[in-house]
Amino acid sequence: MAKSEILKRLEVRLPKRAYPIYIGSNLLSDEALLTQHLNANQALIVTNETIAPMYLPHLKKAFRKIQYNIVILPDGEQHKNQQSLDKIYNELFQNRHHRDTTLIALGGGVIGDMTGFAASTYQRGVRFLQIPTTLLAQVDASVGGKTAINHPQGKNMIGSFYQPHAVIIDLDVLSTLPIREFRAGMAEVIKHAILAGGEFLADVESFLKQSTETNKPTLASLVASCCAIKAQLVEEDEKEAGRRALLNLGHTFAHALEAYTNYQTLRHGEAVGIGLYCAALLSNKMNLLSDACLERIDELLTLASLPRRIPKEIDLNALRDLMSNDKKVKNNVLRFILIKSLGDCYIESAVPHSVLMDTLKNAV
Repeated sequence: MAKSEILKRLEVRLPKRAYPIYIGSNLLSDEALLTQHLNANQALIVTNETIAPMYLPHLKKAFRKIQYNIVILPDGEQHKNQQSLDKIYNELFQNRHHRDTTLIALGGGVIGDMTGFAASTYQRGVRFLQIPTTLLAQVDASVGGKTAINHPQGKNMIGSFYQPHAVIIDLDVLSTLPIREFRAGMAEVIKHAILAGGEFLADVESFLKQSTETNKPTLASLVASCCAIKAQLVEEDEKEAGRRALLNLGHTFAHALEAYTNYQTLRHGEAVGIGLYCAALLSNKMNLLSDACLERIDELLTLASLPRRIPKEIDLNALRDLMSNDKKVKNNVLRFILIKSLGDCYIESAVPHSVLMDTLKNAV
């Protein structure tokens, strides 16, 4: 078995504590790394039907000396709900997990969000670890402590802020990721590039112009940069009272699209791809973003082979209504993350309805 190698190590520093992000190769085979962050001799591994056959054996081997239990959930955003959450709780109750147990999220963003929410609420809070297995989860969802389940009326409407004890990112798992999932993850990479601008934006453009078959150091650098960008905003604003909301760039549109399609048609990253174009187009129509920058963002999404336009069959008025469920609504006013230039975004609460509807029509 190949030796594990930590290529990058970051730290999220919060007022009350800090936690590490490990990025490397063969980390799922590193028993010492996997076990050092357990709280005691109990653990619950939460994963899904797709991931379990591939990566669960690694964790079984690492945890063979402790009491561990496993919950295997159906795969898909449509299962990020109360029923799945209850399966996690039931396993904890039935196997008498105590306050010193550790929950381990082995999967993508859906598994990470649900496991974190279960950890935040079981016996008023137990430790949990993030082991993200999709690019989207590695660059975004696993970092920052947002946990939630969906409700039929909206995405992530029931949740909490609850930080993991550690994030372990094994880049080797990306080699088994379907190309559609890899592309979906690139939407969040592009989002971070728009927020950061400068050198990182150029690095992402260069990466997209090459084959996605690249060496691990390059991929590690991209993942680490995304984690560092997000970590900085989380450190400044853990509970999203201000600047952390910038990480929702494109997500007001994306979440409405996901809800409209019952979380079954679009991957989250695909919805974000459309959302990023909509946010850029809205910024352009608000006379903030230049035509050249709009075209550059559109080209980035094209290079990533992401959907960039709202499907023609979607009712735009219904889509606008779903946006009202967005968590950034304040004083009944819908707020958007808009782009002044690449690397310069801000929160806008004065978007005229006519401009928004014109944007939606032109984004089809």
